[in-house]
Amino acid sequence: MRNRYAVTAHFAGEWDEARVKRWAETTRARLDAPAVSLGIVFMTPQFFEVASDVLEVLRLHARIPLLVGCSSQSLIANGEELEDQAGLVLQLLHLPGATLQALHFDQESIESLAGPAAWHDRTQVLPPDCKGWFIFADPFHLDGESWLREWNAAYPGIPSIGGLASGVFEDQRTQLYLNGQVHEEGVVAISVGGAVRLECVISQGCTPIGAPWTVTKAERNLIFSIANRPAYSVLVDTVNALPKEEQSRAQGNLFVGFASSEYREEFQRGDFLVRNLLGANPQNGVLAVGALPRTGQTIQFHRRDAQSASEDLAACLTQARLRLRGEVLLGGVLGVCNGRGIHLFGKPHHDAGLIQEQLGPLPLAGFFCNGELGPVGGRNFLHGYTASLGLLVKA
Repeated sequence: MRNRYAVTAHFAGEWDEARVKRWAETTRARLDAPAVSLGIVFMTPQFFEVASDVLEVLRLHARIPLLVGCSSQSLIANGEELEDQAGLVLQLLHLPGATLQALHFDQESIESLAGPAAWHDRTQVLPPDCKGWFIFADPFHLDGESWLREWNAAYPGIPSIGGLASGVFEDQRTQLYLNGQVHEEGVVAISVGGAVRLECVISQGCTPIGAPWTVTKAERNLIFSIANRPAYSVLVDTVNALPKEEQSRAQGNLFVGFASSEYREEFQRGDFLVRNLLGANPQNGVLAVGALPRTGQTIQFHRRDAQSASEDLAACLTQARLRLRGEVLLGGVLGVCNGRGIHLFGKPHHDAGLIQEQLGPLPLAGFFCNGELGPVGGRNFLHGYTASLGLLVKA
């Protein structure tokens, strides 16, 4: 089927130059547009040694002026999640009126840049000209948290969507792609602006339980008291107040959500940044969390399991569908945690299929991540067990 703005195709199997050439030409023929503006590619590790050759074949035979992407152990194409299968996914996008700017930077570059002006000079992108970033990053050689602090300051309120590449975990090896270049560390970033904007759907896979609370004593990553009570007691009371069936589902699946804003009268799904509950000490009442809480911060406990993750993604997509009613969706890029997929849901194609049900038919390209990137409350964060969807929308 020919499409005016985007097509996504899957190549199954390992490297065969003649087959990849024909596949690239066929994919380009399906795009009913005078030119490709952007190509997005994801490859499994079976292509590591020939990745530069693959990129050149795709650029030449699909006629791609700007090509970005990364490696992944598992791929996503349209409504299918192709888990642990050798192959490629290629998305071709025709984005009339869009301004696109792509670059690669590594940890050394990050350490040498300080302050928004330095980042603007490095990227050649100013905040007024940017309506979103796609980000593909290496998880093994990048100080992601320090980079994100700088990045959020340089591009306040501008969404960055994508994630950390996956590949060969034992060798700590992943790949990032920019045009014909293969990078094994750093970040590949592409700015979207002009007549196209980036809309984000972030599903952290959790359901809030109990009520929001205020942290009354915290130090480093430890919460000592909540509402002037031992933090552990508040957690226990929250779980005990659940119906018996929900108590069982909460066992081993508890997390802590930190409010993205303290100025809301009511908190809804998506208003919390979810982080791990690392431990609990019944003797002194202290909770250890995967964050740095502060006194006065609003928190709410969350539960994460297959049902919660499915409900959360469905709710987030429903909100997005209502928000985007009447607008033109050009295509989508999806990053999902390696812990999702069939391992979490017990069946294939869950996230991609739900996106097609709610927003489809949508040309969708995606990858399974070592960490997902996306905004919560106007700031970009690295997440876990999350589905991070970037939608290209006519501005």
